[in-house]
Amino acid sequence: MSVAEIAHAAGAFPNQVTYYFGSKDSLLVHAAFLGLLHDARRIERIGRQAPDAVTFRRNIARAVLAMPSLPSVTRALAAGISKPELAPVVDQHLQLLFRQSERFVSQLIDSRGWKAHRPLNVEARTFWSTALGAVLLVRAGAHGTVADLDLAGALTIHDESDPGWADSLG
Repeated sequence: MSVAEIAHAAGAFPNQVTYYFGSKDSLLVHAAFLGLLHDARRIERIGRQAPDAVTFRRNIARAVLAMPSLPSVTRALAAGISKPELAPVVDQHLQLLFRQSERFVSQLIDSRGWKAHRPLNVEARTFWSTALGAVLLVRAGAHGTVADLDLAGALTIHDESDPGWADSLG
């Protein structure tokens, strides 16, 4: 689809698309991450419903790997690799995703008395890097599926009911 076709479908002029987004590829990166951030808000609702940290980790991992936006975000990541001019756009959106996730987890653990074994900014980056990496591998043709990944294990959020809670705090 050309910029002209995209602009026509949006009821805009082609120069408006390029003025606000720079290029069609940049627009696609923005759109992919907008979908991801929208899905992430739905994931937060799932996380808030979890009665304990074990359920939280399991439910978040399942829901994230099933997010409909992940394939388009992996294409955006690939575009950021192949077109260096898109790297700042990708980075801007990733930083927003990390901050939004860190803020959500911070509010959740503060309200429930849960703990994380590493700083929350590292927690968010590690989790999303693992999720996006799994999807990239599968889409690139690696054997297996995202179901072969223990994404819940990438989270270190625990509560007192978790086995080994007291032992793991030291």
